Amino acid sequence: MPQETQPSSPIYPTYNRADLAFERGQGVWLETRDGRRFMDCAGGVAVNALGHAHPHLVQALKDQAEKLWHVSNLFEIPGQRRLAERLCEASFADKVFFTNSGAEALECAIKTARRYHYVNGAPERTTILTFEGAFHGRTLATISAGGQAKYLEGFGQKLPGFKQLPFGDHDALRLAIAEPDVAAVLIEPIQGEGGIRPVPPQCLTGLRELCDERGVLLIYDEVQTGIGRTGRFYAYQHSGAAPDILASAKGIGGGFPLGACLATEACASAMTAGTHGSTYGGNPLAMAVGNAVLDIVLEDGFLDKVRDTAILFKQSLASLTDRYPDVVQEVRGQGLLIGLKAVVPNGDLVAAFREAGLLSVPAGDNVVRILPPLIITPEEVREAMDRIETGVASLSAESRRQKSA
Repeated sequence: MPQETQPSSPIYPTYNRADLAFERGQGVWLETRDGRRFMDCAGGVAVNALGHAHPHLVQALKDQAEKLWHVSNLFEIPGQRRLAERLCEASFADKVFFTNSGAEALECAIKTARRYHYVNGAPERTTILTFEGAFHGRTLATISAGGQAKYLEGFGQKLPGFKQLPFGDHDALRLAIAEPDVAAVLIEPIQGEGGIRPVPPQCLTGLRELCDERGVLLIYDEVQTGIGRTGRFYAYQHSGAAPDILASAKGIGGGFPLGACLATEACASAMTAGTHGSTYGGNPLAMAVGNAVLDIVLEDGFLDKVRDTAILFKQSLASLTDRYPDVVQEVRGQGLLIGLKAVVPNGDLVAAFREAGLLSVPAGDNVVRILPPLIITPEEVREAMDRIETGVASLSAESRRQKSA
């Protein structure tokens, strides 16, 4: 009999999707259509900061949906002003531009930096310095900024105006930043896609001083690290080295598409009427959810709990390196942005966790990311550890069998 073939999907084949379709979620849990339950330590890749179906977010979206969805930025949107004021109060920023995604927030940040120099009499300053291993998004500009060959392949020449430097090479940075065409340095305080590689606080402080010496702007990509993920509202607050511009997204919407570019008054003032725009950015639905997220994250004591939970989780994970050195080499990260440097292929470890009922995310440098909701409880951490250990132990046992064969 002829072999049956699956019908071709009408969706672009750009993702290697796991064979899972989720029907509903609650807190840290996800449930498939056929009733299987998984602990979500992937968090939509650090997006679902408050877990699934958080009642405060659900109510905020319902209330707004019954009033107004979209009017465009040709008119005032009251929720924008309130959310912008709260973001500025909680950070270095004076002004905010709202977007729908992290890549758009980065595009705005790049344009703001170049425009700042243009209006201040230095139009030649257009080059953005970035770092190998970085990930800044999937637009043509942001894949050029990231500079990774696997994302650039097949899309023509890399856009001009970006120069990648070796990660952690201070001498290369000092030479490059002295060039007269440099507009800004763009850096992730912790590289997420690159393998949960942190930039030490003293390096961020030194970078801030170097940028000031050279009249170069400092841009932080906090798309993944922001909104409490590392235990501070933004990760740069661990070092105190504030940027001039910051790109934020993911957790800021708690699952609703939302991004923001934050900037100082000096930088934002260069972006005059007509220089930038967004049809959907800052729409009433997104603003309602964004403000609801901040209601929770900015509550007194919330970030203290995140830091306490993160300590418990990382201490529990650290024992894996001693007991299963053939599977886990190192535990990395800050707050609830956690990376397991694997000895086995990281895809195998992600699959083993999934088999044990826990979702995680691969990253570069053979790392698996653990990105639970910020509301995960100590009891849920212990449940997650049981599932993580089950996955690790299964690979360790397989490793031993292969060695003895």
